[in-house]
Amino acid sequence: MTDWLLWALAIVLAVAAGWAWSEWRRRNAGTERARRDRTRPQRDRQRPGRGAGTRAPGRPAAPPRPRAAERTTAPAGTPRPGEVWWAEVPYADGTGSKVRPCVVLRADDRGADVLKITSQDKSDRDDHVRIPTRDWDPGADHDSYLDISEPIRITTSAFRDNAGRCDPTLWRQLRALPHLPTS
Repeated sequence: MTDWLLWALAIVLAVAAGWAWSEWRRRNAGTERARRDRTRPQRDRQRPGRGAGTRAPGRPAAPPRPRAAERTTAPAGTPRPGEVWWAEVPYADGTGSKVRPCVVLRADDRGADVLKITSQDKSDRDDHVRIPTRDWDPGADHDSYLDISEPIRITTSAFRDNAGRCDPTLWRQLRALPHLPTS
């Protein structure tokens, strides 16, 4: 055989092997995820937003989750002003959403205005304030930060779990801010 035919055969075999490997990984990803979820400690299951949105450097980002409006289930209970909830909060650019803690500012039967909470250190920014987390997230090892720049409107079906009450001192400070709608 000529050299070019051997090279062509080697390339076709390499492509086929790569395709087979990616198909095998894709099919087994669901069973690996289910096994990992069964063996994860109970403490991690109580904090649904923990670690979401993080990825290793150089790895592609996961596809965005469906928007909150596409969900049909609502949690037991109704969000009330001053409560901290885990909810499906949309990204600012509209490309998806993420389950994260948020403070309810105002609520009605269709949805609520919320402020999102992040565990990343935002102490150098004027549009974020420190929020104590130990009352509503006992496993937290540090306080989080509340984004007070702009409230986000989310539907009632986006709420997942009531985490607790906002710190009373912080809640009074939030109610005094003129640009935030509170009930």
